[in-house]
Amino acid sequence: MESTTVLLLLLLLLLLLLLHHPSATSSTSTSIFPNEALPTKSGYIPVKPKTNSAIFYTFYEAQKPTSPLSQTPLLIWLQGGPGCSSMVGNFLELGPYRVVDSQDNEHPALQPNLGSWNRIFGLIFIDNPIGTGFSIASSPEEIPRDQHTVAEHLFAAISEFIKLDPVFKTRPIYITGESYAGKYVPAIGYYILKKNTKLPVAKQVNLKGVAIGNGLTDPVTQVKTHALNAYFSGLINERQKGELEEAQREAVKLVRMGNWSEATDARRRVLHLLQNMTGLATLYDFTRKVPYETELVTKLMQLAEVKNALKANESIVFEDCSDTVGEALYEDVMKSVKYMVEFLVKKSNVLLYQGHLDLRDGVVSTEAWVKTMKWEGIGKYLMAERKVWKVNGVLAGYVQKWRSFSNAVVLGAGHLVPTDQAVNSQAMIEDWVLERGVFANAEGEL
Repeated sequence: MESTTVLLLLLLLLLLLLLHHPSATSSTSTSIFPNEALPTKSGYIPVKPKTNSAIFYTFYEAQKPTSPLSQTPLLIWLQGGPGCSSMVGNFLELGPYRVVDSQDNEHPALQPNLGSWNRIFGLIFIDNPIGTGFSIASSPEEIPRDQHTVAEHLFAAISEFIKLDPVFKTRPIYITGESYAGKYVPAIGYYILKKNTKLPVAKQVNLKGVAIGNGLTDPVTQVKTHALNAYFSGLINERQKGELEEAQREAVKLVRMGNWSEATDARRRVLHLLQNMTGLATLYDFTRKVPYETELVTKLMQLAEVKNALKANESIVFEDCSDTVGEALYEDVMKSVKYMVEFLVKKSNVLLYQGHLDLRDGVVSTEAWVKTMKWEGIGKYLMAERKVWKVNGVLAGYVQKWRSFSNAVVLGAGHLVPTDQAVNSQAMIEDWVLERGVFANAEGEL
């Protein structure tokens, strides 16, 4: 009798535990998206007054600002592609939380990122152009087809974002991004500086600098470097080098003729040829055995509770990279924005940085076009010392700079520098913005 009573009590206790246990949905929601990972602000900013086209953003305030908020820098991050979502940058690279593959759960998980770029700065991720990620293009025709339209939309979005909080108005702004943002970043930087001259001070954007990681900026110069880079890296032989060089010449010829779509096709053939010759898992990092896991971001962003937490439109089927946007900008791919960088370096600070394992838009590719820049300081820059750069006493890479222009090589990193070297990338961006360490101005540069 006594044992029956004990058994009944145990069953009752078990039933009570089951009744009070959180549902699967709320349990998943809590474990996937902790409150600490929530943006300070997020949502949509209209870019076309007469349509529903809007840019999606997530903003994370500085975790430990070292200056009053009215003076704390704001970093704006733009992903590449064209057509890749900045949620990749947010959740796989430099945001406060990173997505990881969860072995014991069907959904990915989030972990704090010790190398986040919002440690002492505010950080804004923008899905650009419209039609990318959670951003909305009211029709395919409204998706930009050139960098001027990209910049117009970004200027509208940044201007509206600044209006969200009076304290944003005085904060210095730095625009950053990687890969195809090697065009977006100069385009919006150039647009802001030109536009500011025609606006009253109250409506100007307080741009202080731009930073480009592994950027495609001057494609006609960059496409010519692949064969030589791969050959001297020991990845192809001389016969293959000749074959690649022939394919590169074809791309250059088509650019000179202004056959932009065909030139983009030709560049794709160069990269495809290089991929086949080397057999690498990815040209973005020749040491990787598997490509970057951007699909984890897609899986995370497709969850209703995550869309809800980010205030994103729940009806959008999230893709990490949009083919529609890629097609809209197809003719833009081989067009150069080098002249915009030449303008920016005279009026603001410019940082180029590359992961040294990237075979697509890496060190050799960047150095090739930098040497051709028309800027009165280029001679001094090319003669400047390439300094050994250390983080916490450990070799992190190399930095070469002259006045407003800096170039950093990040060791142990591929195309997605913050993914591969989180803490070093954080140190780099903080030191560059604050002009300290190897990014400080030498006496002769002042």
